[in-house]
Amino acid sequence: MAPFVSIYQYTVEPEWDGKLLQDYFKESLGFSRRTIIDLKKGGLSVNGAHLRMVDPVHAGDQIQIVLGESEQINLIPNPELPVTLVYEDRDICVMEKPAGMSVHPCTLYYNDTVGNWFSARYRSEDGSSGIAFRPLYRLDRDTTGIVVAAKNTLAAGMLMGKLQKVYYAVAEGTIEQHEGCIDAPLVRVPGSIITRKVDFSNPQAQRAVTHFKVLCRANGHTLIACKLETGRTHQIRVHMAYIGHPLAGDTLYGGHDTQIRTQALHCKEVTIPAVKALSRAEMRIIRPLPRQMAELVGLQLDDCI
Repeated sequence: MAPFVSIYQYTVEPEWDGKLLQDYFKESLGFSRRTIIDLKKGGLSVNGAHLRMVDPVHAGDQIQIVLGESEQINLIPNPELPVTLVYEDRDICVMEKPAGMSVHPCTLYYNDTVGNWFSARYRSEDGSSGIAFRPLYRLDRDTTGIVVAAKNTLAAGMLMGKLQKVYYAVAEGTIEQHEGCIDAPLVRVPGSIITRKVDFSNPQAQRAVTHFKVLCRANGHTLIACKLETGRTHQIRVHMAYIGHPLAGDTLYGGHDTQIRTQALHCKEVTIPAVKALSRAEMRIIRPLPRQMAELVGLQLDDCI
């Protein structure tokens, strides 16, 4: 058996008596077509026996799914990285990353990312296999805060795109309005592989919507909470620069790094929804602001939790 196993168990409700197993998975549990196809390959039993997807189920039937993770390690394991384990269970691993660390390896950063830390934590004793790294979203390299990864294909399929995140940011200057919505499309700057800009005239620009609320104003800075309708690259950073309030430390978009060396942006809160197929209740995870961000607006860390 694979060294990392997730077991899911369901009891068929009376209203599904006589319905096809595949319909129960799809309509009651919300399984995708891909997940149903994968289950045909093994790991599924009903009352301890094999059942085809086109066979009927009956009230009280006990369905069990066993997912074994034993994938070839394709990331360099690195347990020494300054990643904080916040929470873990059968479905997910919640981590907090510092500034200066990418979520996933690339050409420049191949052994010092969140993925490398994850691979070190979830590998077999002989180091040859382990859990594949499936982050449910990504943060910019210099953005701090919460990163959530799924620990198997079912959890990834059920949670991808469903998490609600709240980012805290410190913008330069005093934002007078108490809250606002920035609806401005973003496109890559010509000649750059990373920089984005607002462009209403370019048909290739993608719609981007950022909602923000002012939390406090102090020391020539404004602390805001942001929620995103869309998840474009550098969205908060570009939008705040667009309205004349770049993030402190964000020199790429007009901010200044005299008081903080990286953009003052932190994924502070993540809400993971209730999911019947995972037997999960809704949960909310919160991590306090980094000290440097708090100090920009004169807050003590205890005020930021």
